[in-house]
Amino acid sequence: MATNNPLGGQGAGLQGARLLQLEYPQSLGVYEEYAAAQKAVDFLSDHEFPVQNCMIVGTDLKQVERITGRITTSKVALGGLLTGVWLGVFVGVVFALFDSGSTLATVLSTALFGALFGLVWALVGYAATRGQRDFSSVRVVVATRYEVLVEHKFLAQAQELLAQLPGARPNPFG
Repeated sequence: MATNNPLGGQGAGLQGARLLQLEYPQSLGVYEEYAAAQKAVDFLSDHEFPVQNCMIVGTDLKQVERITGRITTSKVALGGLLTGVWLGVFVGVVFALFDSGSTLATVLSTALFGALFGLVWALVGYAATRGQRDFSSVRVVVATRYEVLVEHKFLAQAQELLAQLPGARPNPFG
């Protein structure tokens, strides 16, 4: 059985790669938005088309990075301090479960130690970057087009069904 994996690479292992393959995939249509590609496949499913022979592939990938703020020494210090406190409280509670002494003293002392450790660790890590990235951000990889692929033996049937979907004619050429 000949297979063609449009995703290439060796990402998810053998079982995962098999799930992402179709036998001789053909393009059913190209859509500008994922919702439109999903609508087409859902329409096929509603009409009892064997949708396990379909695949939606995002193409023309681009990385988008949204800058969310500026990183300052005080923000790094506060973040390290708070992280250290929470870690210290957690460790203190675990210690207190197995200690017959004062629970409050154990939790407070580990929280204080954690705060100090978190503060120092965060500031040392920030100093090591030497200001090369003084901003925080969120990154996402998005597709600009979505292509619906179908196994070659089901292409004509899928095209017939999609012709009945009002207002959802795909761009056959991408």
